[in-house]
Amino acid sequence: MCVILACMIISIISFLLVLSVLILIHEAGHFFAARRFGIWVEEFGLGLPPRAFGKKRGSTIYSLNWLPFGGFVRLHGESSEETISNPKVAFLNKSKKVRTLVIAAGVVMNLILGIVAFAVVYSFTGIPRDIGHVRILGSAEGSPAAAAGLKENDIVREVDGIKIVKNDEFIKLIDEQRGKETVLKIERDGKLAEVKVTPRVSPPEGEGALGVGITSSEIYYPPVWQRPFLGVYYGFGEAIFWGKAVLSGLGSMIRDLTGGHIPRDIAGPIGIFNITSEIASLGILPLINFAGILSVNLAVINILPFPALDGGRLVFVVFEAITRRRVTPRVEAAIHGVGMAVLLSLVLVISFFDIKRLAEFDRLPAFLMQFFK
Repeated sequence: MCVILACMIISIISFLLVLSVLILIHEAGHFFAARRFGIWVEEFGLGLPPRAFGKKRGSTIYSLNWLPFGGFVRLHGESSEETISNPKVAFLNKSKKVRTLVIAAGVVMNLILGIVAFAVVYSFTGIPRDIGHVRILGSAEGSPAAAAGLKENDIVREVDGIKIVKNDEFIKLIDEQRGKETVLKIERDGKLAEVKVTPRVSPPEGEGALGVGITSSEIYYPPVWQRPFLGVYYGFGEAIFWGKAVLSGLGSMIRDLTGGHIPRDIAGPIGIFNITSEIASLGILPLINFAGILSVNLAVINILPFPALDGGRLVFVVFEAITRRRVTPRVEAAIHGVGMAVLLSLVLVISFFDIKRLAEFDRLPAFLMQFFK
């Protein structure tokens, strides 16, 4: 019982730590950008109101709030001209360029955090690099690769006479040959040989057409002083990869919703808590890597042109730049309020399905399982 309780406490602390860092970094972007351009930051809040605790330092209130789903920076004159007591430091009175930079600063900070997180992981676990060929890592029992005698460390030089040097080239050619006899030119112990194999049309779940593991890269460890720089370089590429993955996932979610299906690969706070708990059990580096992925997710989602998100706020600045007319602050605030209500409702719905999915795998406490039987 004590072990279970200790694991639960560690899981909660890990989740809150990761979530708090992501939110603080995001809101710190808005905070420091606003301060840089002379905008009065009235409140810097972690979580959403109602307020649980607040302390005023200088002209800013720093608060903890009861709803642990986000955070905010409240800028003077951000949503209403009627509340402006000092026009010189009001957000609404700043130029379109300044407002754009302040709004975008949170997204930029999350991208930077993601890159730094990936860089830290690469610095400790090594830097990936291309090896200039496709190497066999192993083959599944009963697979065409095993039947053909492909072994670990074999190098695949050609597929049906076509030279290959990368994984995607190998996968593409093999997929095109499903159900057909294919000739692979293999290098083993410095000697070349040809192997005939027939890729499966319908392989078992979790296996490819050949049932073989491959790689065209390796991990190397450059001098310690080089690792942070190379880590940032590869971390930037990793951030781009996950950014594209998020956009692809959002596209799939929209297709599912418009088709009347419930997306199964989307997770809310409860789902993220569960994933964080599992990853935290693997160690600090996997947790840092996961925090980087979440940070990139947060950046991409926040830049979407939806009310209450940073992207939604940028839409109003762009509209003003194009039409040379500003939407009434009260109307803009009302639109963002509706957007926030929609987002919170979506979080609740996703959380319900998170719980339901966990119940399917008997991963809920017994007192909750009874509601999902």
